[in-house]
Amino acid sequence: MARQLRPVGIEFVEAAPVRQVFAREISASPAAVFRALAEDVPGWADWFGAVTLARAVQEGARREVRLKGGTRFLETVLVAKEAEVYAYRVDETNAPGPRALVEEWRLTPAGTGTRVQWTFAADGPAAFRLALTFARSGLGRSFRDAATALDRRLTAH
Repeated sequence: MARQLRPVGIEFVEAAPVRQVFAREISASPAAVFRALAEDVPGWADWFGAVTLARAVQEGARREVRLKGGTRFLETVLVAKEAEVYAYRVDETNAPGPRALVEEWRLTPAGTGTRVQWTFAADGPAAFRLALTFARSGLGRSFRDAATALDRRLTAH
């Protein structure tokens, strides 16, 4: 059964009780990375290992995402600023624990490439927050692998 999460805004990225920030430089341009994040939503399943399905709904204002293991999310896009930032809030999920969740992808030029920074901002009961602390290395590895795969995908074209 789907659970409704608290409808937080973009400010939650800075104010969340749990914030995990990861960054990596890749060779693709900020514009190319932004297009992959915001415009090629189905493509996420090709480069983000945990994602099995991603699709834009309501003309791109929302996203439906499914992960390996059966976790599902219905998300609202909070910010889509060309070549700079893409952020979304989870509105509904079947995952136990979270009360609020926002992910932000911030893109900064780095030479001819891009510094990609992913912030995972969450709130939930104490046990959920503690579990995220232990999951940090796995989230970091998932981000690094995804950024590497995305860069390969974008520079192969």
